[in-house]
Amino acid sequence: MMYICFMATIKFFIQSKNNPAGIYVRLREGVSVDAKAKTKFAINPSNWSATKGQPKNLKNEGFKKLHEDLASLRNTLLNHYNKSVGKYTINTQWLKDFINPPQQVGTIPTKLVPYFDYYSLHKKNAIGTTTYKRNRVYKHLIERFEKSAKRNFFIKDVNADFKLKFEEYCLKENYAHNTIARTIKFIKTICYHARNNGIETHFQLNNIVVKLEKVEKVFLSIDELKQIEKTKFEADYLQNAKDWLLISCETGQRVSDFLRFTKEQIRYENKKPLIEFTQVKTNKIMTVPLSRKVMEILKKRKGNFPRQITDQRYNEYIKEVCKLAGLTQKVKGSRRDPETERKETGIFEKWQLVTSHIGRRSFATNNYGRVPTSLLIGATGHSTEKMFLEYIGKTDTQKAMQLAEYF
Repeated sequence: MMYICFMATIKFFIQSKNNPAGIYVRLREGVSVDAKAKTKFAINPSNWSATKGQPKNLKNEGFKKLHEDLASLRNTLLNHYNKSVGKYTINTQWLKDFINPPQQVGTIPTKLVPYFDYYSLHKKNAIGTTTYKRNRVYKHLIERFEKSAKRNFFIKDVNADFKLKFEEYCLKENYAHNTIARTIKFIKTICYHARNNGIETHFQLNNIVVKLEKVEKVFLSIDELKQIEKTKFEADYLQNAKDWLLISCETGQRVSDFLRFTKEQIRYENKKPLIEFTQVKTNKIMTVPLSRKVMEILKKRKGNFPRQITDQRYNEYIKEVCKLAGLTQKVKGSRRDPETERKETGIFEKWQLVTSHIGRRSFATNNYGRVPTSLLIGATGHSTEKMFLEYIGKTDTQKAMQLAEYF
């Protein structure tokens, strides 16, 4: 027997004038199907367009996110309907089970801190080691906040008041603004994930907005790289770190990738040396050309890359390399305080701001405007041009001035 999947109509609406008003979904198909159920979303009735069945002001970040969530719900519901026709009875209970899938009691945490582990477990194949560690840091910060507040927070407790109290706690503990902002953004990610798993969230969640403060993007200029290149080091570990630093500035790769380079990964195309590897963070296969400077480093090492070291030691050694190379000018930036292990912003000698990330940013910044942006993005592995430009700290004005040079 063959079933025909009819095109159902799906509309969103509210039934109350009270604030907040729950948003309902109605699915109809001819006269045989007419089901409605309450979604996990809510809104102030004054911000809802009854004629369009959506939020009024889509320029507002929170309402735009709500509109996108409703559109996603519409698409998944339609797919579910088409798969269910002929197999299940399509009625209100069927729709309610779709909106809130029956769960075994206790299988999904409803408290905020326990949900961090649930999230990491279900995302283990989608996030890298660094992201996993950072998420653990966020979790421990929430645990300290709960201890200070003398209460445990549920997913549904994350609202404007939660954000305010969390910010007050973090500022009292001298956390940097951007650390606070990134933590709140991740808490929202946790809550969105929980919502998609049927856990109740607060109606204010979508409207919780945080902004990152602009931080100076520190990189090594071409002249500074020449200065480092000319500096001779007696200690072998510093010469080794120096060569790795120069390689990172020439290839634009993450420390998790370039410190694992080996000569076996090199191949030639039309006599051009290329290195092929799989990025640790994204699992993406990359092919990157090796510059003349990189090949000179390999030549003096009899075709081998420098001796492999840990990320932590590399971070320590390149600071020493840059200090001995004379990069002692005072610049504005942020660094991790060696005593508190927290980010601090201020004026420091440049070598103090050097981290394993500086090679990738130096490559991108030094080649921007000289090499087509699309090729740079391909080399660095950024997903979009917007992400790439934010990474190197290019403003709209700077981009406009660069364009003006061609007129």
